[in-house]
Amino acid sequence: MTRGDDIRWHAVQTKPGQENKAAFNLRRQGYGVYLPKYTCLRRHARKTERVERPIFSGYLFVAVDAGRQGWHCINSTLGVARLVAAADKPVAVPHAVIQALRDREGEDGCVRLEPQRHLKSGDKVRVTEGAFESFLGLYEGLTASERAIVLIDFLGRKVRTLFDPEALAAA
Repeated sequence: MTRGDDIRWHAVQTKPGQENKAAFNLRRQGYGVYLPKYTCLRRHARKTERVERPIFSGYLFVAVDAGRQGWHCINSTLGVARLVAAADKPVAVPHAVIQALRDREGEDGCVRLEPQRHLKSGDKVRVTEGAFESFLGLYEGLTASERAIVLIDFLGRKVRTLFDPEALAAA
């Protein structure tokens, strides 16, 4: 759905892991939906594959034409937890935010994220996904297989752990 006079974008919180289900069901109801995704590497069972993940885990954007569509039924859509609202009124997301995300999409439809700044040994990092999500540690370097070595404090001990470099952010 494109920008129109009565069209407003709103954030929708989805049920855990149900972003695609919510997007599908909202589209079936005639709403414009934008679920921005990015690609990352996933390692599993000695295989590495590129997968798409939502940029805003648990959220998507829905376009509502105030002149012809109501927003109350969004909350009862399969996969949706709630429409983000304040004082029982949905909060509009500026068109510029949606456009900025769309401007960064590649040919595959995924948003290109800014490359990680080059981490140096001794930099403080935060784990952004996985079992150690939100743990803090010290970056030590990369292995030959391009896994990041991070020293984290786990149960009162310093533990050297390997992570996907995309799962780290500067702290």
